[in-house]
Amino acid sequence: MGNPLRILHVVVNMNRGGAETLIMNLYRNMDRSKIQFDFLTSKEGVFDAEIRKLGGKIHRIPYISEVGHFAYKKHLNQFFTENHTYKIVHAHMDKMSGLVLQSAKKAGIAKRISHSHNTRSEGGLASRIYKWYAGNLIMNNATNLVACSKQAARWLFKSNQADILKNGIECKLFSFSAETRNIVRKEWNIENDTFVLGHVGRFAQQKNHRFLIDIFAEFVKENEKSILVLVGEGPLIPEVLARVRALNLEKKVKFLGVRSDINRVLQALDVFVFPSLHEGLPVSLIEAQAAGLPCMVSEQVSKESDLGMNLLQFLTIDDCSSWSSQLKKVASLQPARTVHQDSLAKQGYSIRETANELKEFYLSMSG
Repeated sequence: MGNPLRILHVVVNMNRGGAETLIMNLYRNMDRSKIQFDFLTSKEGVFDAEIRKLGGKIHRIPYISEVGHFAYKKHLNQFFTENHTYKIVHAHMDKMSGLVLQSAKKAGIAKRISHSHNTRSEGGLASRIYKWYAGNLIMNNATNLVACSKQAARWLFKSNQADILKNGIECKLFSFSAETRNIVRKEWNIENDTFVLGHVGRFAQQKNHRFLIDIFAEFVKENEKSILVLVGEGPLIPEVLARVRALNLEKKVKFLGVRSDINRVLQALDVFVFPSLHEGLPVSLIEAQAAGLPCMVSEQVSKESDLGMNLLQFLTIDDCSSWSSQLKKVASLQPARTVHQDSLAKQGYSIRETANELKEFYLSMSG
């Protein structure tokens, strides 16, 4: 039996972001006798130890924000020159993948995948101009295009010709459990009749936390026995904390940080609130629906996120009142939280099926 085919995944770091969580879910469920994952990153990540335990290698080069354009390109070219034996490079850096794939092509790496996980670039004007430049390199240097949704494909590739790889999850892991709900609420010192709103996402502009806090501030005026739970980390935590303090909500908002047990966290919630400015097809929304949670979602999020379970309500992000009104309706109901996990699998959101699909994709590319 031969050695497994080693795929090089390129990311900034392997922390608990949506794309990174998907990659790890795929890695855990991959047939590693046939396919092995290695990583090119620029920073340490929480998944690094597990990656090494699963047999993956982690390579590191400085990121462009640390060394500048020319030094970053030099590091990329040097890395791929020294590691040209990889047959397949899979880049997950949205528009910045253009630089990665250009260097991989220069080094003679045969198959080069650009994977779109989003629908808009972050950053200021200078950053977005640079990403526009990098994004223009993708089509001439990628041999294969992959996206989490059609909308994500149209944004990055200006085309519908990408292969769609759905953001699969461990469906059964998220099945609602009243017992788990009670246990988690006890851990948080939350009474059973408290209405709990929740959000999972990095504290970055894209996730629109300030608007989320304002929604909750309006809702809690008439629904005093309610709590907002925020999961994640990121650069805007101080700003969000300041907003919470300014609105005197310190006792009403819980910051849980990064969690490895999102499946348990979701059991304790009553509604999932997701007012993002843009998204591809977020893993967290798939997980929330798998847990049977009603979801209040920004209209800026791809409609492909709706799995047809009557759990998603799309709302504009123009004002808080419509969100608060919809939350009041949800609070007055008691949803059954029953989800037929087989229906998720049939729609292609079983991680085992997604991992097998990706395995066959890689093997077909390698010949």
